[in-house]
Amino acid sequence: MRNFLTRHWFAYAMVLPVVVVLAVLVVVPLAQGLYFTFTDINDTTIANPVLDRPARYEFVGLANYLNVLSGDPAYGSFWSTLARTLVWTFACVFFHYVIGLGLAMLLNRPVRGRGLYRVLLILPWAVPVFISAFAWRYLFNSEYGLINWVLELVGLPPQVWLGQSDLALVSVIVVNIWLGVPFMMVALLGGLQAIPSDLYEAAEMDGATPWQRFVHVTLPGLRAVSGTVVLLGVIWTFNMFPVIYLVTENNPHTRILVTYAFERFFSGATRDYAIASTYGVLILSVLLVFAAIYRRAMRRQGEVL
Repeated sequence: MRNFLTRHWFAYAMVLPVVVVLAVLVVVPLAQGLYFTFTDINDTTIANPVLDRPARYEFVGLANYLNVLSGDPAYGSFWSTLARTLVWTFACVFFHYVIGLGLAMLLNRPVRGRGLYRVLLILPWAVPVFISAFAWRYLFNSEYGLINWVLELVGLPPQVWLGQSDLALVSVIVVNIWLGVPFMMVALLGGLQAIPSDLYEAAEMDGATPWQRFVHVTLPGLRAVSGTVVLLGVIWTFNMFPVIYLVTENNPHTRILVTYAFERFFSGATRDYAIASTYGVLILSVLLVFAAIYRRAMRRQGEVL
């Protein structure tokens, strides 16, 4: 051990500041949030130095978890909100991957103006999220939005896209697909360019059709990249707060777990830090379970994440 530390002390010295920063910014707040889930802390029981008020919250054990997991509407109807979150996540990631793969395959071919197309398709990723969200909110406006104007132009009735209906969820899914496709496209394009062209030539000489080359050459060649981007896409989309909140605000039809946690923490007559922290821990738990199952499935296919 002494020889190991003597040989690699410089590397550890370089990594130590990052470890300290992560511990302060991630581990400590996470531990504090986990502790809050076992209390009844809110804005009336938390310590307030300005008002010279000491902390008055108490330890309640697993009561918060039991209340949330019971599905009580007073605590956000956890199971229905989880179902909506899963629909939102997997719909977005599915279309991210399918559209991103299609665009990546088109841009992987030698076509005229390919560089220009790449720049244009990356623009949604380059534009700040809040600008894109406000732009789409204007497009979906029921009175003077461009989408309803087009519908009326072709003889279809206008819709209240961001109202109290499931159309609001469809609308934010469309917005998030538009924002997320460029990342998938760039990552998958890099994976396509790493597949040796000899494999395609050999498959073509053996008489494989374009579909067979796609299934037996392209998809296996993209397995490692696909596994990584899908896992990242699920984690990012599951916690995608800005798009939903900026486009629809506190709409029950677009409420997912992370937006409800925000509502309990920052809005309402009493800010319930305990329930918000409980939702945060449950969100982390769901993602950890998904990541573990996903990694195990990928390992069975011979890929290591």
